[in-house]
Amino acid sequence: MQNAEIVLEALRKLGGNGRPLERVYRQLYNENLYLAAYAKLYRNDGALTKGTLDETIDGMNLKRIRNIIEEMMYERFRFTPARRMWIDKKNGKKRPLGIPNFKDKLVQEVIRGILEAYYEPQFSDNSHGFRPNRGCHTALSQIRQQFKGIAWYIEGDIAGCFDNIDHTILMEILSRNIHDNRLLNLIEQGLKAGVVEDWKYHQTYSGTPQGGILSPLLANIYLNELDKFVETELLPKWNRGELRKRNPLIRNYEYRIRKAKERQDLDEVHRLIKERRQHPYMDTDDPDYRRLKYVRYADDFILGFAGSQAEAAEIKDTIGQFLKQHLNLTLSEEKTLITQARKDRALFLGYNISTLQSNTKLYNDAPSDKIRYKRRSINGSTRLGVPYGLVQEKAKRFMERGKPIHRVELLQRTVAEIISQYQTEFRGVVEYYKYAEDVHVLGSLKYVMEQSLTKTLAHKLKLTVSKVYRKYKTTVVSSQ
Repeated sequence: MQNAEIVLEALRKLGGNGRPLERVYRQLYNENLYLAAYAKLYRNDGALTKGTLDETIDGMNLKRIRNIIEEMMYERFRFTPARRMWIDKKNGKKRPLGIPNFKDKLVQEVIRGILEAYYEPQFSDNSHGFRPNRGCHTALSQIRQQFKGIAWYIEGDIAGCFDNIDHTILMEILSRNIHDNRLLNLIEQGLKAGVVEDWKYHQTYSGTPQGGILSPLLANIYLNELDKFVETELLPKWNRGELRKRNPLIRNYEYRIRKAKERQDLDEVHRLIKERRQHPYMDTDDPDYRRLKYVRYADDFILGFAGSQAEAAEIKDTIGQFLKQHLNLTLSEEKTLITQARKDRALFLGYNISTLQSNTKLYNDAPSDKIRYKRRSINGSTRLGVPYGLVQEKAKRFMERGKPIHRVELLQRTVAEIISQYQTEFRGVVEYYKYAEDVHVLGSLKYVMEQSLTKTLAHKLKLTVSKVYRKYKTTVVSSQ
């Protein structure tokens, strides 16, 4: 019986070389793969959450694994319906969450490991959601580095993506690379296993179950078709020209500045240089120059385009048509927006994204007496920022009637646990927004949380707020 890592490494090489998967179903007989899957699942909070059957990870042993393997060998294994519950969304709506039975979770994790090892080398570098060593920050880092000189942002959101994935199309995509009908049948059976809600069974005809371990990977395999379309069709079409033509106005100013220097009229030189900075150095309407950039995270994507608004709208429509015709998905009209990059802000992964524009921020790469080398320093760079209203939204849970309040639900905890809870919550927000150029605005959130913390401790210890400060406040000196 092969070691799990050896098996997965062999699958990675097959995927990297573009070779199909054949006779892979027999890997579901490998105990080591189930043990590796168990090692990933047992730490999860939901490991002890029941599905529709009275079983959890509790009491897991080799006998249970061997029973599953025996069912696989004789093709008797069947996925059971998941228990559906509804959880709140930020916009006040609810979304469904399926809770599979533990045996199904274990098998899904084994299949996920196999498929991830094979497909991961084939996925696009522009895709960041639900992938190892990738996440929101890698997507944002790519935007900050690559989206330079962008005029328009196209914010893409697929309406109900996970709920509307077409099973027929998904199975056709999988069958291109997986030449093993037994594994394909098992995956399809899992997709159609259905859900139980209020003790009523509901058949699933489309979508990947939200909450299913395999669902994010299957969604990435499905949306990889969009990535390939953008990279093979749109990017080659809309990336052209090595460099924009120079703005004719700049040539005119250079001529006038040169003449003023010859006359030694320094006041006129300074005036013309300052006036020149109000105009772009390159021709922003150059028809021979276009740039298009693309990043996707799960079902959200963003494109940065240097060109006209009409062309940006054409790109948006082209993507919408591809999704409808080839993946049977629809762009959300409410959330798919075209945003002017310098005057407005796009919202992606909780960040405000814009293109910087300032004619007064300058740098000088020559001695101070050579004023002709002073240039605008930030124009065209990408700015990542904290969204408007985020601080006020985060502060709501710590306030009442406009003032910080204590948190009753924490009063039964120890002082150390209460302090740690506040620190963890604030650190999580700051860590997520560490790429924001205006991360300092979170200082007001820190103030509110600090006041709430001291009032919580004051209620617990029956002290005044000032006494709490005197007892627990300290200064940390860090060396640099």
